[in-house]
Amino acid sequence: MATQPRTTSGARRTFPSPHELPAPAGAEDWRSLYPYSVLFQPERRAADEAAFWFCDSQHWPTVLKPFETIGPELAAKCLGQFNTRHFLVPPASGIECRVHLGYVYLSPISVPPEEAAARVPEFLRRAGYYFEHWDALLDNWKRKVLATIRELEAIRFAELPDAQPYEEIERGVGLDAADALLGDYDRLLALCHRAWQYHFEFLNLGYAAYLDLFQACRQWFPDIPDQGISAMVQGVDMELFRPDDELKRLAELAVELGLEELLTSSAPGFSAPGSSAPGSVRAGEPPSGPGPGPGPGPGHDTLAAIARAPQGGVWLDAWEAARDPWFNFTSGNGFYSDDRYWRDDPELPLGYIRDYVRRLRRGERIGRRLAELVSERDRITGEYAALLDPGRRADFEAKLRLARQVYPYVENHNFYIEHWTMGVFWRKVRQLSALLQRAGFWPGENDMLYLTRDEARGALFDFAAAWAQGSAPIGPAYWPPEVERRRRIVEVLATRRPQPALNRPPEAVTEPFSIMLWGITSERVRSWLAGPTTGGDLTGMAASPGCADGPARIVHSPAELDLVRDGEILVAPVTAPSWAPVFGRIRATVTDIGGVMSHAAIVCREYSLPAVTGTGTASTRIRTGQRIRVDGTAGTVTLLDLD
Repeated sequence: MATQPRTTSGARRTFPSPHELPAPAGAEDWRSLYPYSVLFQPERRAADEAAFWFCDSQHWPTVLKPFETIGPELAAKCLGQFNTRHFLVPPASGIECRVHLGYVYLSPISVPPEEAAARVPEFLRRAGYYFEHWDALLDNWKRKVLATIRELEAIRFAELPDAQPYEEIERGVGLDAADALLGDYDRLLALCHRAWQYHFEFLNLGYAAYLDLFQACRQWFPDIPDQGISAMVQGVDMELFRPDDELKRLAELAVELGLEELLTSSAPGFSAPGSSAPGSVRAGEPPSGPGPGPGPGPGHDTLAAIARAPQGGVWLDAWEAARDPWFNFTSGNGFYSDDRYWRDDPELPLGYIRDYVRRLRRGERIGRRLAELVSERDRITGEYAALLDPGRRADFEAKLRLARQVYPYVENHNFYIEHWTMGVFWRKVRQLSALLQRAGFWPGENDMLYLTRDEARGALFDFAAAWAQGSAPIGPAYWPPEVERRRRIVEVLATRRPQPALNRPPEAVTEPFSIMLWGITSERVRSWLAGPTTGGDLTGMAASPGCADGPARIVHSPAELDLVRDGEILVAPVTAPSWAPVFGRIRATVTDIGGVMSHAAIVCREYSLPAVTGTGTASTRIRTGQRIRVDGTAGTVTLLDLD
């Protein structure tokens, strides 16, 4: 690999080129796993190296299996279509996406100033219509998303029959069962694409309205901190918090009904959140997780014990009411095929409920401090509004009103798309993978994830054609060794942390969404180039105000959440909104990536937890048990225990 240019102080001036980064030993052929369209191609080297790419470890923190590229591919396509083709957003087109050494890299596409100016009138007309009819359009959006989920749920990947029913001969149907099988696969992908379009229908407008308020406040109040602007929209009711609210209600009901001992018992058959033991599913439903299917398991045993208890039926009725739809929630972020969902693995929500029950028995408050957030919001808003003359105050209040109206969507869409819709999608993918596994195409139930979407379509046609012909498919001879080869490559890729960015960075990072959502600032880029330091301080984004000291707990995945102890400070590459139930145990949060509008920042503000995001290296610089101080107001993390 070529030597990177360095300054006289030894800091790099540029990040490596993707064309010069060697693969780790054992993964040299990694490019063969992924679609050509998401790879840096040698023929496009000049264009690739002319752009600055950053690793989106906020949404895809771990190595992707080939089938999982559907997430970043559709996200980049659908984000771009609404910026470029629907609303004609003046300063921004889309975001290019690449997968390099298994990780996702993004590069925003800027709009030339003259083109941006030409877009303004049409943007105001199109976006203005959405803003003026926001509530009605959003109600329609929810109906569309729920209809898409119902269509996904209706897909069934069933075994093919020995012969078509005689009744079809009489009716002259003229189609076989493979026609539906192949069609349902195509429809599965089409519905996923549709859902991702809905994902971005309102999202960029939500960010745009907040950005408009943000930039106006910066102009009117030059000394206002970013957190002051964020506080103006806090304390709103969000459906994304509804799953956690349901857990709290179930905990309170358990105490009221005298069932707390059954939930807090350490008897065999119960595991904390994050464990990988098999869960249970409703009767008649196929298994949806990577573990075994229906049958006794720790969560099932706990629910069965509650069913036998006096008043247990009352609690289980409440459990079922909460489960549909609010337990369509993953402990991850919904972008990976092996995320485990509350509705399928009752151990996960039961573990959180157990913690809430214990806190209630200690006399602790478990609800969000919503009234305090609203009071603080109104105080800050009033103080800044009083600084403006009547004309500007009216403009300020209009921008604030719009930002508050659209702000909830920025988080709520996560529940409906990333969690609920993608949960159903991955469940259907695993059903199809298991069908082909039973036909001998690969050794593991979920091994279809090591194929791309197009390869999976080819394997499915191979299966269907052989069934139709009465012959043996080719796949059982071809795919098992190939799947094992790919599995080994993915495992090797996962042993290396990704480069935070690629190529030469711009002189200054000014693109607002990169700053607000990902926390990609000029300062962060300089710190990445400088490399690890030995000092006791880290800097990041002042994401949620407050200060806290405590021992650190490094968490790299949802499976490690059960290790978090009361009074610790959560340090992670990135958090997910669904980690909110553990926030009652911790004092503060620190992440490697994320800006003031990242999920981690928003959730921490709503849960009144200090947070510093976008530190770049906190999860590798800090060790579990090390005492640290988090200043979420200043955006600093101090290492109190130095080796």
